[in-house]
Amino acid sequence: MFIGIDIGTSGVKTILVDETQRVLAQSFAPLQVSRPYPMWAEQDPAVWWDAVDRTMQDIKAQAAPILGGVKSIGLSGQMLGATLLDAQDKILRPCILWNDGRSKAEGEELQRRVPAMLEITGNLGWPGFTAPKLIWLQRHEPDLFKRVAKVLMPKDYIRLLMTGDYATDMSDASGTHWLDLGKRQWSDEMLAATDLTRAHMPALFEGSDVTGKLLPAIAAQWGLGPDVVVAGGAGDNSAGGIGVGVIGRGDASLSLGTSGVFFVANDVYAPKAAAGIHGHCHCLPGIWCELSVVLSAASCLSWVSHAVHGEIPALLAEIEADPKFSTGSLIFLPYLSGERTPHNDPNAMGVFFGLTFEHKRHHLVQAVLEGVAFGFADGVRVLQEGGVEIGDVTVIGGGARSLLWGRILASVLNLPLTYRQGGDIGPAHGAARLARLAYTGEAAAAVCTKPPVDVTVAPDPALVEAYQAKGEVYRQLYRDLKGSFAQAVKL
Repeated sequence: MFIGIDIGTSGVKTILVDETQRVLAQSFAPLQVSRPYPMWAEQDPAVWWDAVDRTMQDIKAQAAPILGGVKSIGLSGQMLGATLLDAQDKILRPCILWNDGRSKAEGEELQRRVPAMLEITGNLGWPGFTAPKLIWLQRHEPDLFKRVAKVLMPKDYIRLLMTGDYATDMSDASGTHWLDLGKRQWSDEMLAATDLTRAHMPALFEGSDVTGKLLPAIAAQWGLGPDVVVAGGAGDNSAGGIGVGVIGRGDASLSLGTSGVFFVANDVYAPKAAAGIHGHCHCLPGIWCELSVVLSAASCLSWVSHAVHGEIPALLAEIEADPKFSTGSLIFLPYLSGERTPHNDPNAMGVFFGLTFEHKRHHLVQAVLEGVAFGFADGVRVLQEGGVEIGDVTVIGGGARSLLWGRILASVLNLPLTYRQGGDIGPAHGAARLARLAYTGEAAAAVCTKPPVDVTVAPDPALVEAYQAKGEVYRQLYRDLKGSFAQAVKL
């Protein structure tokens, strides 16, 4: 048996699977994001460990008699977060998260410092990535910067507490700006540009490698045996892809989590950073990937449901029950925490456009679903223009539970979308698969298969045409408001 633990932004999900990949037990513990200032997003790493422990205690309560059979644990986690430790492994400050936009200027500065950065790292100087945050820290919290002994990604801080090892995998390291993606090793040039060295970094592994063994005290605490190994694991995007078999060239996943990610596997390193495309190593040897990112996806749906005082299932039912369902004139820009692809604009803000007295709460929710879909369309367009091959697209993440959203997405993207069994488990399932590979040494293709199809959602021809026109207005709204966003941030 194997365990997958996913340290997400909105919560920790843990699953226990058997040798047939059947889920035997699962648990979820919610997390909150702190936003002390505009464009900031932080979490206390201590709450991650508390949430991981709570889910493991829940798994223990569900399956204690069989936990002695667990052989390996795989980790997945939110990417890009700057988890900063001193020489005694003390947390120096709250982790600066992936959707924090404070370091836009520092990202641009990093590109000026290293002209070859796009080729080395496969990415523009995105403010959400880790390295710009360390430049920001050096400028604004210099005393803390001097005390930094290790920089870890969120899942790798959990690994440290589990095993005592400083380690990460290639996919998570890809979001730091310190990894040479082609060579799959730390770049001394990129590290020097932020006044850091390899000594500040964890050791690098592939996601299917063993990085260490669970500490005896932790094993006893969770009811596990004494010889449980821990796999390299993956950043959440790669882990989600692994969970639904996205390992072949052109295989893709569309993730509807806190953020939205369109993830495409590739068998070569082909950076397209100048086009605004994210390049990453996948979590398996010899595989890379290209991504586009919508910073706020399912989180927009959660936000609007709270704003209109409704439960999400009921709100979606109201949309489907509307006999006049159509695209209408209401448009939502989903930039509640800025935007990544293709705008790289942390100043961007959420906007409802076209409100009238006729609009009811379900119209607002429908506009949110459509707005996120238009955000995905912006990213997919950039991928396609960059020559990225897109084949079968599997929907994963919590938003995968809504086929209504799938109908909207398929029509906006004009692509068929596949829904597979367990797609809503996503990264935790991928982490469990990596745990199995680390223990057994099996071929990835034998384990990371595509789960059975539940349903395929095809584009609706009538909606495709309507959404093409509405998408033009959506894109023009951002162009018209870009300058106003920058001014509004200063208010």
